[in-house]
Amino acid sequence: MISDPERAPDRPWEPLARESLYRVIEERRDIRTGFLPDPVDDAMLTRVLQAAHRGPSVGLTQPWDFLIIRDPVRRGRIRELAEKHRRDYARTLPAARRDRFDDLKVEAIREAPINIAVTCDPTRGGRAPLGRHTQPRTAPYSVACAVQNLWLAARAEGLGVGWVSFFDERELAAELGLPEHVEVVAYLCVGHVEGFPPVPELALNGWARRRPLAWAVHQETYGRRGLPGEAPVDLIEQTIAAVGPLDEAAMADARDLQSRLTKPPGALGVLEELSVRLAGLAGRCPPPSPEPAAVAVFAADHGVHAQGVSPWPQEVTAQMVANFLAGGAVVNAFAAQVGAEVTVVDVGVAAPLAPAPGLLPRKIAPGTADLTRGPAMAPEQARRAMETGIEVARELVAAGNRCLVTGDMGIANTTASAALIAAFTGLPPERVTGRGTGIDDAAHAHKIEVVRAALARHGLAPAESAVIGAGGGPAGESVTVAADPMRVLAAVGGLEHAALAGFILGGAAARVPVVLDGVIAGAAALVAAALCPDVLGACVAGHRSAEPGHAAALEHLRLRPLVDLELRLGEGTGALLALPLVQSAVRVLHEVATFDSAGVSDKNGGR
Repeated sequence: MISDPERAPDRPWEPLARESLYRVIEERRDIRTGFLPDPVDDAMLTRVLQAAHRGPSVGLTQPWDFLIIRDPVRRGRIRELAEKHRRDYARTLPAARRDRFDDLKVEAIREAPINIAVTCDPTRGGRAPLGRHTQPRTAPYSVACAVQNLWLAARAEGLGVGWVSFFDERELAAELGLPEHVEVVAYLCVGHVEGFPPVPELALNGWARRRPLAWAVHQETYGRRGLPGEAPVDLIEQTIAAVGPLDEAAMADARDLQSRLTKPPGALGVLEELSVRLAGLAGRCPPPSPEPAAVAVFAADHGVHAQGVSPWPQEVTAQMVANFLAGGAVVNAFAAQVGAEVTVVDVGVAAPLAPAPGLLPRKIAPGTADLTRGPAMAPEQARRAMETGIEVARELVAAGNRCLVTGDMGIANTTASAALIAAFTGLPPERVTGRGTGIDDAAHAHKIEVVRAALARHGLAPAESAVIGAGGGPAGESVTVAADPMRVLAAVGGLEHAALAGFILGGAAARVPVVLDGVIAGAAALVAAALCPDVLGACVAGHRSAEPGHAAALEHLRLRPLVDLELRLGEGTGALLALPLVQSAVRVLHEVATFDSAGVSDKNGGR
């Protein structure tokens, strides 16, 4: 061990000391419940604060202060401030999220024997402390380092720490009597606890999962992923390699369970086979309930709009994105009805979009090029968009979602979808090109010719190209790739198609169901299945769109839609309507009694 804490070590720590450090880091927990009333020894508290005070800081300014609060009356007032904002936040959550959030209380403010407000004085150090000239926010960043030191030292002492963040910062500052120039960075509850959970509480209750380290390490440039000592990985190849076939043993268990439930065999029709597939996807029976669910609306513009294939101006894409974010679109209404969360991803909207809650700025390019004049995307753009979809799927699953729903927005995207579907199925343009947002006969005929011209330009016309994929599906039929799917995607697809294909692959790799929406999702699923046939084990066709290309895509993929209401809106609306059916299929396996357990005779008179 190092005897002088001010002296830099001249050699590595002994193994036991090093292991102890790593253990403390690994076992640090955010404690919300289970605080004991036992007082904290002053000497112990001083050691913890000393550790915090040794945190690194910009220019050695040590911009932190520690306000210790023991007064139960004051803590009661602070608890009320936090509870008000906690309730406000709860009202913004979908139902499935809200149910889990109800368990996350702020009672520790009153129950823990000590509260500590860690503050930041960004003016400390004078006019130009070393390191803060070009990075003014390094003062609160430094305070965060002090908070982490405090947290780790407390864990080593056997003390629990909980960080409460449901505050209006200025409101809390006023209650604490802070000067105007001092801000609150952290409000901590500290004390002895009944015990430390084996994993973070948010993981225990299913709120979120810890991201693997491999997702967070990049080599030299952002996006070039790879752990130290390992070669950089190709995210698309890595994701495809993680997609496996359905678990046959789990599927057999699900079929056996279905046969023993208190209903006639096969009485639930398509939902029975769906439950079996979802068990195979999860690798266990019954599978986890596919909730919470999140719909990701991938938005992008299309250069083929210049060919007059849509009566709507291109700026409608950005306007509808604003509508999604304001909660005023059909996807918002349907998501609220079924308790799903809406995330909007800008992968290629032509107009710049202002930052907003619920918007992920992932723009690859301001729309695609005109696919009748050349490739819609450069190969690298198609890859980056697909990687974006994979990352969005990963992050939504890590955030605790157990079902993904595809959504889309992009004026003229049905034209690109028709071109993709024709290329992947071998069907002629007139069979797969629909009326999109509503066009008359003349405009429809023109749209067909635009699709035909694009296919011919890129050597993808049915008579000239090999069909990509011979069909495949949940039963395990193979999809043979007779052309490069990424080349086809770049030639005639959209940025949202590429992102959706990645989103589907990412969901399948995480072993969660992906409920597909309409024709845009169907076109993207063709790309994903051509790259990885096993991806279809995770795919659920939410509905059949009125667009003819969608029926062709589903037939090619051998996916049976759950709903057929002649919808053609997109956004994720049809998939959201089907979401309760997906959840019901799993709920049956969890909640319906067997003949034996219910004491009901089966058709043979047995139990």
